[in-house]
Amino acid sequence: MSDQPVPCVTARQQLDPAVADAVRAYAARTRAAADKFAGVLEDIAANGLPMVEVCTPWEELREAHLARLARQRPAVA
Repeated sequence: MSDQPVPCVTARQQLDPAVADAVRAYAARTRAAADKFAGVLEDIAANGLPMVEVCTPWEELREAHLARLARQRPAVA
């Protein structure tokens, strides 16, 4: 066997401009969500956890999210 490394294939398939724009938009949304999450964690680290009495139970958050998803999806007959 040779001690030479196997060359890496560097050719890439170019994306359609519309697809590339969609990927960039997804990356921007993901980055914004990560920044928001990091901000929440930094606030918790600096100020501690909020009191349970002022928090919304996760069951209510889940139901509200499921209701939003149901409104976004058209009904199937």
